[in-house]
Amino acid sequence: MQTVRHSEQTLKTALISKNPALVSQYEKLDAGEQRLMNEAFQPASDLFGPITLHSQSDWITSHPEDPQDFEQFFSNPYRRTPSPEKHSIYIQSIGSLGNTRIISEEYIKWLKGYCEAFFYGLSVKLLKPVPVSATRCSFRVNDHTQNLQIHAGVGIFSFARYGSDFYSSHYEGKVKKKPQKTSSDYSIFDNYYVPEITGILLLRSCKGSNHLEEADRRPLNLCPICLRKLQCAVGFNIVERYKALVRWIDDESAATPGVTPKHSREDNVNLPKPIDAFKEWKEWIIKCLAVLQK
Repeated sequence: MQTVRHSEQTLKTALISKNPALVSQYEKLDAGEQRLMNEAFQPASDLFGPITLHSQSDWITSHPEDPQDFEQFFSNPYRRTPSPEKHSIYIQSIGSLGNTRIISEEYIKWLKGYCEAFFYGLSVKLLKPVPVSATRCSFRVNDHTQNLQIHAGVGIFSFARYGSDFYSSHYEGKVKKKPQKTSSDYSIFDNYYVPEITGILLLRSCKGSNHLEEADRRPLNLCPICLRKLQCAVGFNIVERYKALVRWIDDESAATPGVTPKHSREDNVNLPKPIDAFKEWKEWIIKCLAVLQK
């Protein structure tokens, strides 16, 4: 087990920068927002702590990379910023997430609500589910697992890797004969991990995970540096964002108000939202709100 620690000065520079213009920008933030983000370099902070690596298979160990501080993110000439014309996240479900249609629909509704709160200020729109064949996308082969993957040029997240047989030799998506690589081939494992949506905003997150066990260990919250990047990209008020996340956790129903879904008899299943799974995260958010609203 290894703990990744940085000095107070390193963290302060990564968050605030030494660039006078970015320092001035930081100082113009709400006093509560500065108070929360300053927890990044407080050794005794119970809100933000160092990253702990549990094995050689964890993402940071397996895929070493240079970190991205706020100045590097802000100065990227290709950085994308939402605009009045382009401020929507589209979720396209490809294939089924469960044994019945209603299970898939409920999962996606939960995901939609989560994205609306996490990327507070952006609208999230669901597109009609389609089978893989309807995407007309090309495919690539993962060099590590030899499994087929959709090669679409947009952010794709696969739930298939959370299946118990995904890494087994019996997985149906595994390629039996390794193809010849060409110059256009590339691995799913990029030189750094970016969650699919934040990656589109060119926000390099410190929250990479290489496998399900590591993903389960990682907290859902962003560190102050990543939080400042996302706030800069999207433009939300941090208090309002945290309140939206609490509402999403507390809301046991994922259904859209005023809409009664049409389900067949065989789709009539009980799929309660697992709100207890977010209990610790909610308690953490409430602590953050206390700091923000002091």
